[in-house]
Amino acid sequence: MKKNRGRTGRKRRRKHSQSFVDGVNCSHKLEYIKLKKWLKDRGFEDSILRPAEFRETGRGLMATKALQAGDLIISLPEKCLLTTSTVLRSCLGGYIKNWKPPVSPLMALCTFLIAEKHAGQKSPWKPYLDVLPKTYTCPGCWEHDVVNLLPEPLRKKAQEQRTTIHELYLSSKAFFSSLQPLFAEDTGTIFTYSALEWAWCTINTRTIYMKHPQREWFSLEPDVYALAPYLDLLNHSPNVQVKAAFNEQTRSYEIWANSQCKKYGEVFICYGPHDNQRLLLEYGFVAMDNPHSSVYVSSDTLLKYLPPLDKQRKAKLSILKDHDFLENLTFGWDGPSWRLLTALKLLSLGADELYSFKVQSPDLFPVGLMQF
Repeated sequence: MKKNRGRTGRKRRRKHSQSFVDGVNCSHKLEYIKLKKWLKDRGFEDSILRPAEFRETGRGLMATKALQAGDLIISLPEKCLLTTSTVLRSCLGGYIKNWKPPVSPLMALCTFLIAEKHAGQKSPWKPYLDVLPKTYTCPGCWEHDVVNLLPEPLRKKAQEQRTTIHELYLSSKAFFSSLQPLFAEDTGTIFTYSALEWAWCTINTRTIYMKHPQREWFSLEPDVYALAPYLDLLNHSPNVQVKAAFNEQTRSYEIWANSQCKKYGEVFICYGPHDNQRLLLEYGFVAMDNPHSSVYVSSDTLLKYLPPLDKQRKAKLSILKDHDFLENLTFGWDGPSWRLLTALKLLSLGADELYSFKVQSPDLFPVGLMQF
């Protein structure tokens, strides 16, 4: 009888297929083979993680063995990271150093990504660029008609996100034009709005936090971005905890597990204790069974259910607005947030109470409000 036939073989195959029920190993695909070779040439060695497709999360990383709390998940050498130092060492470096006023670290990285993507086969970063998403699902990238269907607080944030990208594009046109000596084509056809939107979303959704020293060639905005090839395939779960930081001794960015993961299971990291609105805005997805889920309450909703004849309404709204208490009012699993309760408390004050508050504690908002 040939090997793996009969009852024992069927059990073995059934057990093996059950291991992959949650994810399908994709490490045989050409783009991942090229990426792993590219990373290996830069000192990266990995035997724990494999690219895979999962039913719930799509593309992610699978564990090839069971992981325990305290295990090292991944250690990505500094040579593999894409930072502003990478940009300054490239042909863009001289142009950035000579440009006034200085560009932001974010803009420098966006410019680099667009330029390298345009370079195609000539880019040394091509194996990484080939596995980056072609499009993103952040609300700032959605059509206006779709954005208008969102709840008011989220709709406002999505419109602000779109405005941020648009203003960044308009303010950077002159800098893009200064790069013309580097390209045979007109820079206007390379550094388009859609190209900047893609680059901005790549950085916003995929960078890890890594603080860099302030340099005179950049604006005073924090330089805290690093793109981490392969590591950025790790998906988010609000129910896991990991330890992540750049190790100065090994000169690598490391992630350590704080919980268990079964063999062939998806390895998760946590992007932070974000509610689903924050996840959708910043990363373009929402998390199922998110313990940080909350409902955002707009000021219009607050006023809708309060007495319409309140003569102090304008004064109350003015106080809330001056102290930035008309936004980020939420209702979560544990009930209304402290900010929402504070806003409701003020809006519920009678005329005499409001007068007393304005006289006694106007500079102590919101702490002084709790005395009333």
